[in-house]
Amino acid sequence: MRFKTLFTGQHKDIVPGGADFNMEMKNLSNNRLDSVMKNCLSIPEECFESVEYVLVQGDTTSVVGLAMAAMHRQIKVIHLEAGLRTYNKKNPYPEETNRRMVSSIADIHLCPTVLNKENLKNEKVEGDIYIVGNTVLDNLLEYKKDCEYTNKVLVTMHRRENHWNMHKWFAEINLLAKTHPHLEFIIPLHPNPNVQKHKHLLENVKIVNPLSHDELIKILVKCRFVITDSGGLQEECSYFNKKCLVCRKVTERPESVGSTSFMVEDPFDLSILFNIYIYDYKTDTVSPYGDGKSAKKICDIFQDNY
Repeated sequence: MRFKTLFTGQHKDIVPGGADFNMEMKNLSNNRLDSVMKNCLSIPEECFESVEYVLVQGDTTSVVGLAMAAMHRQIKVIHLEAGLRTYNKKNPYPEETNRRMVSSIADIHLCPTVLNKENLKNEKVEGDIYIVGNTVLDNLLEYKKDCEYTNKVLVTMHRRENHWNMHKWFAEINLLAKTHPHLEFIIPLHPNPNVQKHKHLLENVKIVNPLSHDELIKILVKCRFVITDSGGLQEECSYFNKKCLVCRKVTERPESVGSTSFMVEDPFDLSILFNIYIYDYKTDTVSPYGDGKSAKKICDIFQDNY
């Protein structure tokens, strides 16, 4: 199977080069989401020459833009990481709406879990639906052997729906670090100004610059516990048998809730739940998000069916 790759121009600092086509993410609007969409709908026509399928992954605004660009040319769309839902369009925003729109466009849906497939079937989406696990776990196989529980607590906070009360989350996290001096709290601080402006509240937390995925995973496999609002980290914690507190109202990954993931809807509940689980941090469960062989399953599907 021949393929071409397109880099949309987002996150140039962390994405390696080598794509067949490279977009320049231009500032086309005062609204960033509008700007991303306009850029994706302005892709040069040569990118689509001789293309039968466009594969998009996840739930970003660029995913919607590329799916729409393909649809406008009657090119079939493959959605990787399909069927995740909170059924609350404000949590997460705009991701929940993005993935629902892509589901209405896609011709082939590659779902991480059984629940994701059930969501799509209940919505009566068109197209073929497969359960393949999540490809993010494929990159973790080599790290599994290095897992241990040290005194490190990994923290990540960045989601839009938490921007308005980020100062409350940070204050509670700092209090935890102060009252547990035997633990080292580490936060790779997201570059978003709505996050950065509150970093002065993290006096007892080790602040580091944003990390590559590889660097983040090296901390994750060694840490004792995780505090996060990241959906991807929920999956990775599940795979590595690490428990995490999920600082969100709702999650699109409920499969691990109660085993490795525990919801914290309000900053003032963080301390209570942390003090429960920090002394019961070990677990031994099978991740519901895949076995690290998703890429092979996907290749087999296309070899056998398309």
